[in-house]
Amino acid sequence: MRLGRIGYINCYPVYGAIDRGIVTAGAELVTGTPTELNGLLAAGELDSSVVSAVEYARNLDAYNLLPDLAVSCDGPVRSVALFSKRAVEDLDGATVLVSASSRTSVHLLDLLCGEVWQVQPKFVEARTEAEDIESLGALPHEAVMVIGDAALLLAARGTYRYRYDLGEAWKEWTGLPFVFAVWAARREADRAGVGAVHRALLASRDWGLSHLDRLAHEASRETGISLATCTEYLSGLDYALSYRHLEGLTSFFRRLAARGMVREGTLRFLSVA
Repeated sequence: MRLGRIGYINCYPVYGAIDRGIVTAGAELVTGTPTELNGLLAAGELDSSVVSAVEYARNLDAYNLLPDLAVSCDGPVRSVALFSKRAVEDLDGATVLVSASSRTSVHLLDLLCGEVWQVQPKFVEARTEAEDIESLGALPHEAVMVIGDAALLLAARGTYRYRYDLGEAWKEWTGLPFVFAVWAARREADRAGVGAVHRALLASRDWGLSHLDRLAHEASRETGISLATCTEYLSGLDYALSYRHLEGLTSFFRRLAARGMVREGTLRFLSVA
């Protein structure tokens, strides 16, 4: 089995026990950006992986969701934000640089701009996920949408006057949690093997959630982000996929389907004994 993982610190609570040998994954781990993992799973190079919510929606017929496992927020997410030189209401027609690494975040920003903030910016995709954060303030764009660890770093630097947390904006708009990423498996993958991986991920997540202080210290050392920020960030994320999370997820998919961005379909889950 080959299992995909994102290198961002938001996945530390899910993979922490696996990384330490406390839980055996039963699979080879493959690390990549969200976009890279989306492509690897679609190409059959992975059996199971964490993928963006939109990637799952685009491949409903090919994937099964792993139950009770996601990266979501019920309010501020902190690591997915729009940074702007001016108020968002003044961005109509402005150029906005958006991350190349998360189609879900870009689609969420598009929805918020059109339906909440009533503006139509011009989105320009960053060349790579690793586009130099140090140069963001010098780019000829009025605003940038940044995700992951880079968003936490940019927020700490105060380069931009305005910062809009997309998870918080979604919550204020809909009253629902927002699911950024899910774990999915290819339907033709060995069911027993995927089931074992799923159980390992849940066990590792449970260990991680009970050791968030330890993981926050490690995240701070690895990224240079303050311990207080890492602690607040990891504590504010949710790694479950409850009925309420699914309500938020399906609400997002319906809004995208109404715009022709994804097609409507039924969520399908891995059968677990």
